[in-house]
Amino acid sequence: MEYGGVTSSSGGGGDASETHRKKKRFHRHTAHQIQRLEAVFKECPHPDEKSRLQLSRDLGLAPRQIKFWFQNRRTQLKSQHERADNCALRAENDRIRCENIAIREAIKNVICPSCGGPPVTEDSYFDEQKLRMENMQLKEELDKISSIAAKYIGRPISQLPPVQPIHLSSLNLMSMSSFGGIGLTGPSLDLDLLPGSSTSSTIPSLPFPTLNISDMDKSLMADIAGNAMEELIRLLQTNEPLWTKSTTDGRDVLDLDSYNQIFPRANSSLKNSNVRVEASRDSGVVIMNGLALVNMFMDANKWVEFFPTIVSKARTIEVISCGVMGGQSSTLQLMYEEMQVLSPLVPTRQSFFLRFCQQIDQGSWAIVDVSYDIIQENQYPSSSCKVHRLPSGCLIQDMPNGYSKVTWVVHVEVEEKGLLHKLYSDLIHSGMAFGAERWLGSLQRLCERYACLMVSGKSSRELGGVIPSPEGKKSMMKLAQRMVSNFCASINPSNGHQWNNISGLDEFEVRATLQKSTDPGQPNGVIISAASTIWLPLPSQHVFNFLRDERTRPQWDVLSNQNPVQEVAHIANGSHPGNCISVLRAYNTSQNNMLILQESCIDSSGSLVIYSPVDLPSINVAMSGEDTTYIPLLPSGFTISPDGRQGQRSNEASCSSTNNGTMGDNRSEGSLVTVVFQILVSSLSSSAKMSPESVNTVNNLIGNTIHQIKAALNCSTS
Repeated sequence: MEYGGVTSSSGGGGDASETHRKKKRFHRHTAHQIQRLEAVFKECPHPDEKSRLQLSRDLGLAPRQIKFWFQNRRTQLKSQHERADNCALRAENDRIRCENIAIREAIKNVICPSCGGPPVTEDSYFDEQKLRMENMQLKEELDKISSIAAKYIGRPISQLPPVQPIHLSSLNLMSMSSFGGIGLTGPSLDLDLLPGSSTSSTIPSLPFPTLNISDMDKSLMADIAGNAMEELIRLLQTNEPLWTKSTTDGRDVLDLDSYNQIFPRANSSLKNSNVRVEASRDSGVVIMNGLALVNMFMDANKWVEFFPTIVSKARTIEVISCGVMGGQSSTLQLMYEEMQVLSPLVPTRQSFFLRFCQQIDQGSWAIVDVSYDIIQENQYPSSSCKVHRLPSGCLIQDMPNGYSKVTWVVHVEVEEKGLLHKLYSDLIHSGMAFGAERWLGSLQRLCERYACLMVSGKSSRELGGVIPSPEGKKSMMKLAQRMVSNFCASINPSNGHQWNNISGLDEFEVRATLQKSTDPGQPNGVIISAASTIWLPLPSQHVFNFLRDERTRPQWDVLSNQNPVQEVAHIANGSHPGNCISVLRAYNTSQNNMLILQESCIDSSGSLVIYSPVDLPSINVAMSGEDTTYIPLLPSGFTISPDGRQGQRSNEASCSSTNNGTMGDNRSEGSLVTVVFQILVSSLSSSAKMSPESVNTVNNLIGNTIHQIKAALNCSTS
């Protein structure tokens, strides 16, 4: 099976032999070599020449390679220590700043021990002038944020209550005494087992400068968050007249007239007449306790790791207020987020917002998000969609046996700056693309996956078969989770690379982007990511079953040369049989040492089938329970979602296939399928453009795959 890298020339003329001599040879250490080098590094980071020569003989590497590996590893470790030191210094700086504010407040109340009046100093004249200057600056700040207050709160700044210190602000919807007897701390799941959830996770570069938030800004944020929390709780707990049931699909629909009467606002945040409102509500049971969910929601890194299919980037800009009694209750954060649909045809949604957590009762928490713009609109040059988030969020209620009931509300105003692609217009306008159902379905599926990760029971196909231990199962699941995260990140890359249309076909568009890979978990070199989205007149469950089944894989996998595929290992990821991890082996191929790691997952909003070639030694490392961080993955696969047409049957294509497999109530007759391939092109430099040979290879690969899928499903190509 030709799952290896595709070699392509960078063009530019010159003699062929001269180009061949200038090609750079890449060498990647095997998993065994890296494991041995890491073990020696733990014992001695600075081995002498004799030790390096011994390692060279044992591992079959040149002494110079050994020397450079240790130098690079020491540099990497030094960088990690520097990042940890920076985090510690930043925390200490925040602590000193809080002490400084407290001291200033105490100085204001100092009295003279002799007369009982304010203290008199020799520099009273200069102190008075300084206070006058500070007073002028405060008046300027007041004028600056008065318009913001009217925008978010619906009343002018003059009507606001007197500004209180942040620790006594409207953040506390309940008095401090109401927390007596309420356990704000307790047992929680170790979410650090999720890959990338540790503090060592890299934070992508985001389009905003360093902020200097004043105390008055923080007080305004506190007031906005308090009002938003009150509104969210009413949206969560009230049915009619705010919410009515849709007659077509039974979903909760927000009655905008009732909403505007109950929550009047001075003006809309978006002035364009094309502003669209998306509002949805959904509830369900989740296999995770409430406190663990709250901790995950309030950690930006874990938020991204838990929702890789929806959240492409997230970051906590600043913690405005810390929780009481060491918990998350009354925590207020200013955050940044980019949300995605897994297709290059749909632009991401960028927003700055306040996230406020409040414990409502014993075992009950509410988390609200509300937009708070800190940059000008012209600083969003790459965004073709402006989003204003009205009070949205969720209510988390503990249930017996570690379960939780989650009620989710999404309420946003959307202003499209360009035309939506015709394939996704129905899905986005219906509110399903970013609605509460998608968030809750993803949360339920991922909590089931995490519960399966923690289960240590044995199965004839898992631990009793080729996977020898529970540690091996966890290692395999973490490797597959990293594969899924890399796949989702490739669709909306964080490095600013844009998708370019490279297809000359009228039937479907093929878009591609070129980027250099430097992550330790990816092959070194330049990677072409190519994708195309098609519409199929079939329920998404039907398409998912076809693509994930190893028995039907030879019908669409053009790289398998129609050879049969056998599943040699299987790990269940949830109650639905489609949620699983598989290790596949192809017969009658020249690469007997190459296996396929595949994860398939499905929920009410859509499904994924993602796979990556992995060599046999790396699979053995994962199955033995060892560290899989350095196993290179280059995932490809499919995203499948309903088309959002609310049951309207389309005449654009016909299909004679019959399949009664459904999940929930299939509201749509059609599916949107995005095909994504990632190809390693080792001969290109980071500044090179895609050569004609690479473009032709990508077009043929995606085109043949789509044609074989349509042929296998008996769908016409018109």
